Amino acid sequence: MGHPAKNRNVNDPAPPAPRRSGFGWLWLVLLALLAFAGWYGWRSWRSHEADARAQIVDAEQRVALIEESVNALRRDLRSQAQRQQQADATNRVLRDELLGIGQRAALLEDNVSKLADPDRHGAQALRVDEVEMLLTSAAQRLDLNSDLDGARRSYALAAGLLDGIDDPAYLSLRQTLAQERAALDAVGADPRSVAAGRLEVFAATLQSLPERASAIEPSRLPWWRRAFGRIVEVRPTQGSVIVETADRAAGLAALQLELTLARAALERRDAAGYRTALRRVDAWLTRLWPDSAERRARRDTVRRLQALPLSLRLPVLGTTLQQLRTLRGAR
Repeated sequence: MGHPAKNRNVNDPAPPAPRRSGFGWLWLVLLALLAFAGWYGWRSWRSHEADARAQIVDAEQRVALIEESVNALRRDLRSQAQRQQQADATNRVLRDELLGIGQRAALLEDNVSKLADPDRHGAQALRVDEVEMLLTSAAQRLDLNSDLDGARRSYALAAGLLDGIDDPAYLSLRQTLAQERAALDAVGADPRSVAAGRLEVFAATLQSLPERASAIEPSRLPWWRRAFGRIVEVRPTQGSVIVETADRAAGLAALQLELTLARAALERRDAAGYRTALRRVDAWLTRLWPDSAERRARRDTVRRLQALPLSLRLPVLGTTLQQLRTLRGAR
């Protein structure tokens, strides 16, 4: 009789293997550790990212503050530069004023010394200075604006002052002044005023020019023109006279513009510009009005206007002032 274990049938199932409970808990612990490590790493990364963002924002704020400080410094520098420029300009003005005061003081001192000189006869020196000033004023009035009336008044005042000087050395000066006054009185009116008045008269007479040629007597017309003259109007197509209404309006406007240019040249005493404008006026006369006695008369008037002088031409003007300065320099 054998051992019971040895007598077991081969077809009987094998006994179950024992459970390995210790290894399962180990895997669970490892998984928990891995999960904790991942969570801790993710949290650390988020904290680090938040710190980096905070540092970036802080850096941007600091850069903005620095830029504002730089802009404020630039504004301060600009204001300082402007104040420096204003101070320099004020200093220049003050320096110029001081120089002017010094020059005026020197002139006053010179005049006082001249008046104190017994050889100059103070009252007579003052009269001579006033005569020179009046003659200079008259010359400037004539040169700048051809002010004949103002120049005549200045010459009259200078002649009255010269008559009060008893020095015989100024006798020839009084004679020269009398000749210059006579030449100035003989001028009459200012040539520019004369030319301007004649130009205005000419411009006013342009409206009376006939716009059509003189009509031919019906008895001299051919039979076909007498028969159809009231029905058909015949106009030459090769003529230079403007006929259309719009073209005539433009031509009249151009003519008025040329007259305005001539007036402006008169004000400037620009003889070349004045004559050029009148030549264009003459050309517009031939374009706007047909040939007639009135148009020929207006063209003759234009030629006479072109020949008018615009400035004074008196060789004796200024001789008294020049002689006075030469006499004072010699004495």
